[in-house]
Amino acid sequence: MTTQQMETVGAGRGGRMSRQRKRDAVLHLLRGEDLDTVSRSLGVTAATLSGWRDAFLDGGEASLTSKPSDGEERESDRLKALLDEMLPRTEQKIALLEGNGGPLARRRSGR
Repeated sequence: MTTQQMETVGAGRGGRMSRQRKRDAVLHLLRGEDLDTVSRSLGVTAATLSGWRDAFLDGGEASLTSKPSDGEERESDRLKALLDEMLPRTEQKIALLEGNGGPLARRRSGR
């Protein structure tokens, strides 16, 4: 879509633009089109369009990382610690049930 075509389309319903239209506008900027020209053609401020571009680039950069985010890593560590804490108690309970003739005890074949 050229800047000329964007002028004829204008903003979406209620002045809102779809994610695809914002992406297309950002791609025009990244391909070298003038910020003021693109923003005027869409009826948005240059600051709004710059914000879209910055968010687009930040998201792209984040997708290139191979390490999980700090929040994901903390949650993973928390869950691992919880499992480490629960597993010995669970194994102990199973051993008690198996050893005391409980429902998990092995039955003798002579009964």
